Amino acid sequence: MSVDALKIIAFMLATTWFNGKRRGWARALICSAAFFAAQVLVGATPRVDLELNTEWKFEKGEGGGTANLPTDAIVNETGWQSVSLPHCWGWEDAQRGKQYYRGPGWYWREVNVEKSRTGHRYFLRFEAAGSVADVYFNGKSLGAHRGAFGAFCFEITKQLSATGTNSLAVRVSNAADPDVTPLSGDFPVYGGLYRSVHLIETDDECFTLTDHASPGVAWLQSSVSAEQAVLNLTAEISNGTSKDQPGTLVAKIIDVEDHEIARAEQKITLKPNVTAPFPMQITVQKPHLWNGRKDPYLYRAIVELHSGDTVRDSVEQPLGLRSYYVDPDKGFFLNGQSYHLHGANRHQDRPDKGWAISQADQDEDMALIKEIGCTVIRCSHYEQSDYFYSLCDKAGILVWAELPQVDRIGGSPEFAETSRNQLVDLIRQNINHPSIFVWSLFNELRPKNPDPHRELRDLNIVAHGEDPTRPTIAATCTTELPQMNNIPDLLGWNVYYGWYSDWGPLSEFDSMRAGYRYTSRSGGYCVSEYGAGANINQHEMNPAKPRNDGQWHPEEYQGILHEKAWAEMKSAPYIWGTFVWCMFDFTSYWRHEGGVVGRNDKGLVTADRKTKKDAFFFYKANWSDEPVLYITSRRYTERTNAVTDVKIYSNATQADLLVNGASQGTRTNDGNGVILWHDVKLNAGANAIEARAQRDGRSLTDNCTWILKSTDSR
Repeated sequence: MSVDALKIIAFMLATTWFNGKRRGWARALICSAAFFAAQVLVGATPRVDLELNTEWKFEKGEGGGTANLPTDAIVNETGWQSVSLPHCWGWEDAQRGKQYYRGPGWYWREVNVEKSRTGHRYFLRFEAAGSVADVYFNGKSLGAHRGAFGAFCFEITKQLSATGTNSLAVRVSNAADPDVTPLSGDFPVYGGLYRSVHLIETDDECFTLTDHASPGVAWLQSSVSAEQAVLNLTAEISNGTSKDQPGTLVAKIIDVEDHEIARAEQKITLKPNVTAPFPMQITVQKPHLWNGRKDPYLYRAIVELHSGDTVRDSVEQPLGLRSYYVDPDKGFFLNGQSYHLHGANRHQDRPDKGWAISQADQDEDMALIKEIGCTVIRCSHYEQSDYFYSLCDKAGILVWAELPQVDRIGGSPEFAETSRNQLVDLIRQNINHPSIFVWSLFNELRPKNPDPHRELRDLNIVAHGEDPTRPTIAATCTTELPQMNNIPDLLGWNVYYGWYSDWGPLSEFDSMRAGYRYTSRSGGYCVSEYGAGANINQHEMNPAKPRNDGQWHPEEYQGILHEKAWAEMKSAPYIWGTFVWCMFDFTSYWRHEGGVVGRNDKGLVTADRKTKKDAFFFYKANWSDEPVLYITSRRYTERTNAVTDVKIYSNATQADLLVNGASQGTRTNDGNGVILWHDVKLNAGANAIEARAQRDGRSLTDNCTWILKSTDSR
């Protein structure tokens, strides 16, 4: 039997035990066997990580409150709902345009593990809870976490029951809280345990899990070039014993062919009952660089804690070696080469799920992001899952990682402290993702706020203290607080020319470019949001600007806006990045526009990810290396005008159009991905529309059918 097969058997044993309902000695026996098998067969480390995503009970509301914490009897007698994680509430009403429930809910389950064996420690790690979580274990408070998006972790070693049966209760509340950001925003704040929960077993000596739920190891890329990469890492090591513990700290980097290409070792002594930082430096000669979409090469970075021949703990993460900077006149540079950042913003919600999305959902998002040709993604407006950041690492897509400080800030010291903690969560938990290139401090703070300058300066200092290798950034929409816009290292502008009534017409995208050029500290800037709504069931040839808050959002206008905006922005090198708002339609419960309630419809893809709008293919034609030929207005199937324009998005040099088999002639690409035929005549009834082109030696075709209805009422 292979080692991999043995690992699977060990994991199945452990999972069966955790999810089962066995009691007494049988459960304890299965427990011991599962942990022992996992440790021996996996071999490298005694750390075991098991998901606790099933066998939960849930009740919306106070569930009896902390004075009467949930127990097996209480839960069964009152008929709590059986749920599995990820789980959240609020989407049911929000996606239908209704005010959604914002209040508490309770989760409860048994955690069946024998009393801590000598030399072992146990932790509960929550990947996220929306948005304030109070955790109780065997009736005692473990602590609380404030903030809807970061992970948090508690040690439970000393609280374990001698019987092997433990009670885990979690009160989660998404009630509006003046001390917890976001205080505002064009997206719901759902409640619940919407990411996984883990039970983790370690040795007494381990890399800390409770330092803002970080991996316990931070790799800082101090200097990276084609000749050499110098890495300064810090390992936070926790000694859970009452004695000095001598050991060896080992750091190594492994390439994709499983060769060790760099190594550093250091003798250390762990002092009793403390968690201490241990710095090391490791150098890679002639590194294979992580080069974005072109070559997202990832090493394996491993840090181990040894005691003699025994590995006490180990943390392994992907490592992509890269350097980058922004030139205020020439734009973004990756590994010394010009590299334009063009992409979109992404919210994490899904219809009928809210934030309780699966890895398969995130895989689907990433496939669409890659298909369109993004080189960057802005994770708006909050910390997103470690899994999604890892997908970006593998795909070579750079990431703008964002703090959920949106629209408004609070004026209390408690608000400032919670915001600081959420920023530290964001950075410490994700510092080793090579895709992340900036830490964001805010989005669209406005003059109606309390004076934001002191808090933002403090956050900027915190970000640079936590990670001196990455710049800070913010997205703004106002010139009324110019000093606020100068606090972060880089600046993005959210601009909605041609859409919102308080912005100018679409034609002002041209003058906009130079107008914002010197509003940032660095001199250059990016366009962090721009876009227009589009309903795939509404169509109009050559539409004028619709009302943004009206019920008519023809798909064609979205394409017109993006054609103009992209042409203007791509021609300005000091605009170092562009981020379409938004990659996917998403829930905004207060909106009722574009013929749909509860929806922000500016996405390039519908919220269910089933339909790619016309504008998706416009950007694919401009950004992707894949050959593109796409007939726009294809869903405008029933027509009343016998003469129409036909527009194609393509990265071919030219294309031919056929209507009912008759050629309408060859037209040339305008250099912006658009090929256009004017005054094409349709016949009454069904019309076969076909486009043909050549690119890179490949024949491309696309077709659709349009039906011309007779206007003769006789």
